[in-house]
Amino acid sequence: MENKIKIYREEKSLSQGKLADLCNVTRQTINAIENNKYDPSLELAFTLSYILDASIEELFIFSYERNEKK
Repeated sequence: MENKIKIYREEKSLSQGKLADLCNVTRQTINAIENNKYDPSLELAFTLSYILDASIEELFIFSYERNEKK
């Protein structure tokens, strides 16, 4: 899932390390989320939303493709 975490983090002048500390995760976790290599848990997504003062919808770009059998 794509996201705008880096944009919002930089607007708040937060380093990956500082954001990680505020979220109680590692800097590597924040890096992986920003690079779309890891989708955060629901709890972490809400924590990021709170800290970055942005809605879930603003932070995460959700695309849904439904595969239907015909």
